[in-house]
Amino acid sequence: MEARAQVRHVRISPSKVRVVLDLIRGKQVDEALTILRFTPKAASPLLEKLLRSAIANAENNFNMNRDGLYISQCYADEGPIMKRFRARAQGRAYSIHKKTSHITIVLKEKEG
Repeated sequence: MEARAQVRHVRISPSKVRVVLDLIRGKQVDEALTILRFTPKAASPLLEKLLRSAIANAENNFNMNRDGLYISQCYADEGPIMKRFRARAQGRAYSIHKKTSHITIVLKEKEG
């Protein structure tokens, strides 16, 4: 049995999120929450909120025990890119790409 939580269209680059996801992949949920609380990255508060949502889904929807939960999968996919233009010298336009992310966390219960 697995519980998942997903957030979509988040205004942060997927590469910035993946750095933090690599820190918590495979960890117990309490250890992962501690890591996220003390990691000085912009994605940390967002991932902490998402992890708490996944834990609540596991407890309330699937009757899983919180002590046995660990992060089995976590990944950040690219969302739509918002394209903007900035005026530059001599009438030129400079393209700005504001990237978005779709982030997913999947929890499983430890066997035994």
